[in-house]
Amino acid sequence: MRKLRSAVIGVGFIGIAHIEALRRLGFVDIVAISDPNDSEKKAQELNIDKSFTDYKEMINQMNLDVVHICTPNNTHFEIAAYAIKKKIHVILEKPMTLSIEEAKILLSLAEEYQVINAVNFHNRFYPTSLYMKESIQKNAIGDIMSVSGMYLQDWLLYPTDYSWRLLKKISGNTRAIADIGSHWIDLVEFITGSHVNAVMADFKTVYHKRKKTKIEHKSFQVTDLNQEFEEIDIDTEDISTLLFRFDNGAIGNAIITQMFAGEKNKISLFISGKKASLQWDLNRHGDVIIGNRNEPNQVVTKDSVLMGNSVESIIDYPSGHSEGFPDAFKQTFKKIYRQILGFDEEILYATFKDGLHQMILDEAIYESANQNAWVNVGE
Repeated sequence: MRKLRSAVIGVGFIGIAHIEALRRLGFVDIVAISDPNDSEKKAQELNIDKSFTDYKEMINQMNLDVVHICTPNNTHFEIAAYAIKKKIHVILEKPMTLSIEEAKILLSLAEEYQVINAVNFHNRFYPTSLYMKESIQKNAIGDIMSVSGMYLQDWLLYPTDYSWRLLKKISGNTRAIADIGSHWIDLVEFITGSHVNAVMADFKTVYHKRKKTKIEHKSFQVTDLNQEFEEIDIDTEDISTLLFRFDNGAIGNAIITQMFAGEKNKISLFISGKKASLQWDLNRHGDVIIGNRNEPNQVVTKDSVLMGNSVESIIDYPSGHSEGFPDAFKQTFKKIYRQILGFDEEILYATFKDGLHQMILDEAIYESANQNAWVNVGE
């Protein structure tokens, strides 16, 4: 297997997660990074030979096969379009772009230049996610009646918590929805095989002004209260409650919040079928609970024998050995890179088409929250 040449643009928390996952694949060389801030220092710390402050210069010089874009949302379109026109395969962090129109253009460009394209909805690649998907495909729980759940974080609980994600001009019309809610919705649609076709949303912004430190503050970092602050107006939501209608007739609901004290990154799903139910929680990501009415409930634990041959392809460790967040990234990238190398496999990862769908959903949710009404999801 030949080695592919890869580069990462934007080396914050998520960019580093991409780099670590790629290194574990064994057939990818990370030949460069690009970051406008301290790029040389970051490259040295990550033991990467080349660093650039200008992504165009990097793309023009480094003969890349793949580029990973891990920058703020408002930069995704420009960077991805430039890479695609150089016939470089592109992996984007979510949300795909700042607007639906940008996402449509990127999808069209990717098709025109015939490049592999992906959006990193990595939660698809826990073995339990694929196991639940296949259970539903085999009709193990019967027709789905309802889907409910939550995505809870607490890193923006205080008015002194700040991130670029809080600002609409950088993040887009939605923030909690685009940042974490899109993960929940994509995972639900992936597992159930059904699509949301109508939404009802309610938004709450708890702090309309937040305090930003004068020096750089990283996401998820505890704020030093002894620093100097400036007040920043906030125009995105902290909390959203959602009602859904699915194209298979099911209904659903979810709460998405980045202000739930004590929960650092909790994703929960409750899928109710006419025969049985499925329950899953990221905090116990290796287990799926199968709920039964007339017999004891079951807990299926991550195991290639218990979960079947098709799930085995994204299990690398024996039963009892946890495969978590870094492994989901690795399995996502493994599928994408094998596609680039020409392996004929089912495309399980999210493509630009899926990314566009989530952008359309985000906009429908935003419209619903502003109109206080049900909004149909138009493709």
